[in-house]
Amino acid sequence: MTDSKNTSPRWWPLMVIWILVFCVIVVVVYTNQDNRQAHVMTFIAAFGVGGGLSMMWLLALSRLPWRLRLKGLGIAIVLLLASVATFRIEGVTGDLIPIVKFRFSSAADKMAAGVAYSSEEITGSYPQFLGPNRDAKVTGIKLDPDWETNPPQLIWKQPIGEAWSAFSVVGNRALTQEQDGEDELVVCYELLTGDKIWEHRYSAFFNNPIGGVGPRATPTIEEDRVYALGAVGNLMCLNLESGDLLWSFNVLDKHGASLPEWGMAGSPLIYEDLVILSVGGRNGHSLVAHEKWSGDYVWSGGSDKVHWSSPVVFEVAGNTQVLAFNQSAMFAHDVNDGTVLWEYPWKTDGQPHVAVPVLVPGDRILLSSGYGKGAELIQIANIEEGKQSAERIWRTLHLKAKFNNFVFKDGYVYGLDDGMLTCIDVEKGRRTWKKGRYGHGQNILVGDLMLLTSERGEVLLIEPVPEEPRVLGTFEALEGKSWNPPALVGEYLLLRNHLEAALYRLPLLDL
Repeated sequence: MTDSKNTSPRWWPLMVIWILVFCVIVVVVYTNQDNRQAHVMTFIAAFGVGGGLSMMWLLALSRLPWRLRLKGLGIAIVLLLASVATFRIEGVTGDLIPIVKFRFSSAADKMAAGVAYSSEEITGSYPQFLGPNRDAKVTGIKLDPDWETNPPQLIWKQPIGEAWSAFSVVGNRALTQEQDGEDELVVCYELLTGDKIWEHRYSAFFNNPIGGVGPRATPTIEEDRVYALGAVGNLMCLNLESGDLLWSFNVLDKHGASLPEWGMAGSPLIYEDLVILSVGGRNGHSLVAHEKWSGDYVWSGGSDKVHWSSPVVFEVAGNTQVLAFNQSAMFAHDVNDGTVLWEYPWKTDGQPHVAVPVLVPGDRILLSSGYGKGAELIQIANIEEGKQSAERIWRTLHLKAKFNNFVFKDGYVYGLDDGMLTCIDVEKGRRTWKKGRYGHGQNILVGDLMLLTSERGEVLLIEPVPEEPRVLGTFEALEGKSWNPPALVGEYLLLRNHLEAALYRLPLLDL
């Protein structure tokens, strides 16, 4: 006689599997409360492992009749194949959540027409990454806060080549970088029409399964020249009028540096006659400067590996210096010869350092990164000729800028804390409020108002005040994941992501 106890289904291994999955998730969430990306990765891994172990239980340990085991396996295979045939994963969000879309859907391939505008002289410029001063601020205009009565107007919208580059604009010329098959492009568009004026094409391709395809840096326009850095290290100088190549070389080859995991992302910085870049070469070639007219080598300094923040020039404690947010520390280099003036350790087990540091009054610098690291305010002081010190004033976990570039206004900092808009009191290092999940987007401070572009493609008009978040207006601007920083020239807001670009006219008030 068959023992019924030995032939009855064995459920306890399945229960143990999912209890362990639940325990792993709870432990990770509890021990990494400020790391949203770790939560997402743990959920995905835990459920994946749990699903695999469940199938092993079904086939080897369940004691179910083989008819039911095979039927369960067949159902799982059919569901998996149907999912693969129906859906595709189009990258991930800033929180590393897979973006699932129908396999046969595609971006629109036609231009969307808005308000007709004839060519006109454009005043103002947004000539580089994060604007005129590389601080995500625009002055000299005043936005109309009443978008209900006077809403933004679409001028044009059209597809664009993949890249995480932003636009730089001078006059009626808007430049960005794109990927087209096996080639990278620097492209010049007419601002008011979206028509292509010229393109410079060269053979280069970079793809990261999580980070995506294409260039990461933003062109820099200076006088009649354009400086652009490709994802695999191609630095070029082009004529703004024609797009003709004036000089080029690969900075990684020239300075003995290796290609970073996420590609080269630091936008070229122009200071006087220098073009300055974070390269990450060893033996004193971490930050490098070349003569902007010829491309000739001028100086280099530091030996730390590069991460994905763009260099910026600050006047700190009487010294003009270039800040580079590298792999192991924030480094400050003398702009005259590249000498390291000070460094401040910032280690995050390889997690990206992207956000540009922010200078606040009193020779203080605020730096921040995501993945649970937070933000720190440091004090810079002179200690001897050619050397400065950097000492921490406070640290907070309430500002984790993964790749959002936060802004300083009237004693407070506004930015995205792991995707949620927040306000930090700079003097105390305390959060005054946190509200609204907008993902890993970008922002521009325009006078007393802030334009926030969300990861979902929305544009929000916000009054940044420490008392509370005040959202004055919003509109849907782009479709798809939108990580690229916006550009604003006068009344014209130029946006793009890895799929499409659009120009909007924003209402202004008289100054």
